[in-house]
Amino acid sequence: MRKKIIAGNWKMNMTPSQAVALIEELKPLVVNDEVDVVFCVPAIDIIPAVKACEGTNIQIGAENMYFEEKGAYTGEIAPDMLTDAGVKYVIIGHSERREYFAETDETVNKKVLKAFEHGITPIICCGESLTQREQGITIDWIRQQIKIAFLNVTADQAKTAVIAYEPIWAIGTGKVATTEQAEEVCAAIRACIGEIYDAATAEAIRIQYGGSVSASSAPELFTQPDIDGGLVGGASLKPDFGKIVNYNK
Repeated sequence: MRKKIIAGNWKMNMTPSQAVALIEELKPLVVNDEVDVVFCVPAIDIIPAVKACEGTNIQIGAENMYFEEKGAYTGEIAPDMLTDAGVKYVIIGHSERREYFAETDETVNKKVLKAFEHGITPIICCGESLTQREQGITIDWIRQQIKIAFLNVTADQAKTAVIAYEPIWAIGTGKVATTEQAEEVCAAIRACIGEIYDAATAEAIRIQYGGSVSASSAPELFTQPDIDGGLVGGASLKPDFGKIVNYNK
């Protein structure tokens, strides 16, 4: 039985002091032994966030990472900088990174491989635009993203990965894919992993849904057979995140 994983993607929000204050507010609200809870925070917030979460059930993740060890890459963050700071997870290939910062399926793959090399669990994002959905190519598009992201990733590594399906048209828009739409794509992702590897790997990997997840939509979404939690944006910055984490209570 796969353990649910619910991660907050803070995006470009919260100063270090604000981050600590929010964590202190959320700590008692996100206690749930049946769920892995992750806060993916801006780079400058990582160290104070890790400290604020000591002794809790919360793990800290990063929102991005570069695929080189070190060097002349001004503004980038190396994987060992994250591990040294206490980071356990990293979001890779979010649609905003792809749209605004020219990330590609190939750079996503490089980052995935580097994350595994350093023992960081990648949260690998995939998703389609409204045009792609309307043209009926959602599954084909997602399969391409997944196949390239997992190039040269071993089955043992893949079993520990997290995939976040986020329909781009539902991120920050207030629109949510129907439960049936979300489950259909997550099931197709699992089937794709089964084709790349085997049934055991497909059964082990955790697949999140993201895209305007709320306290009201979480219970139905997270009880689908192929949805193993969520990557939550705006709602992760509010007390309601506790209700999302405790969707099963």
